[in-house]
Amino acid sequence: MTAGPTDTVTVAGEDGSVRLDRWFKRHYPALGHGRLEKLLRTGRIRVDGKRARSGDRLAPGQVVRVPALEEMSTPAPQGSRQASSGDEGMLRDAVLHRDDAVIVLNKPPGLAVQGGSGTERHLDGLLDALRFGSDVRPRLVHRLDKDTSGVLVIARTVAAAAFLTRAFRERTTRKIYWAIVVGVTKMRQGLIDLALAKLPGRQGERVRADAEEGRRAITYYHTVESVGSEASWLALLPVTGRTHQLRAHCAALGTPILGDAKYGNAAAHLAGVPGAKRVHLHARSLSIPHPLGGTLRVTAPLPRHMRQSWEFFGFPDDVEDPFADLSA
Repeated sequence: MTAGPTDTVTVAGEDGSVRLDRWFKRHYPALGHGRLEKLLRTGRIRVDGKRARSGDRLAPGQVVRVPALEEMSTPAPQGSRQASSGDEGMLRDAVLHRDDAVIVLNKPPGLAVQGGSGTERHLDGLLDALRFGSDVRPRLVHRLDKDTSGVLVIARTVAAAAFLTRAFRERTTRKIYWAIVVGVTKMRQGLIDLALAKLPGRQGERVRADAEEGRRAITYYHTVESVGSEASWLALLPVTGRTHQLRAHCAALGTPILGDAKYGNAAAHLAGVPGAKRVHLHARSLSIPHPLGGTLRVTAPLPRHMRQSWEFFGFPDDVEDPFADLSA
């Protein structure tokens, strides 16, 4: 295979001693495992100039040579299928923005972004419905939890996928989430700096606070409004993007997200609130550099169950950016 353009990436301190295959899954989600193994076998991927294996542990400061994304592109993932007319309509109705390089969706709650154990229907498997006449299959560049709704960016070209993946990796994005939590935070606003580690088990992805084994996770929060001591509307700005970061951080504050039984158990439930058993977490807005120049800014309307809760508590429809003075 002739060498094509490459990108060299220095392993950040926050990536700790992560396995090489997991590092690629984290930073290049469009690259399938089989393709990764082939690139490793042929020496197209190297660490500090040397051949590497998927199970090798990386260390901060090491340099990974990454092939051009054209070489890393993969066919549609396993589980891909022809979208039904209902799914195609749902996805197209969810489009907030579309241009030659980018599609932005308002992801519905309950739709997984990628497949996994027991997950047959997922966005990654339905992306052919968002070609809009293009010969290139759209690509994921980041994720949202299955139960989280809101802004999700999809690349329409290989170059856009490389650009956007780098933007998320280098944190040149700014994403604000809205949530309803049970209870009231002790301080109206603040910074949560709590390391999180993934827990093994058969109950799906889950994390726990762990200062020694966990990866650093940082979230700014601001209480927009409260209803007595019963519930609060929080705006959340994550600096890092760990699995279930906002859900675990809100629970650590003593104010679990409404409907989030995984991290709040019974404390995450409020009797009488419409849709109280569904997770009330929404990726409200995103600002990100655009692959074609400038900055893309998108805002996603609340899903139905959260609109009903907003009306139930009498919260306003919108609020000025509470983090406008932050450079995060």
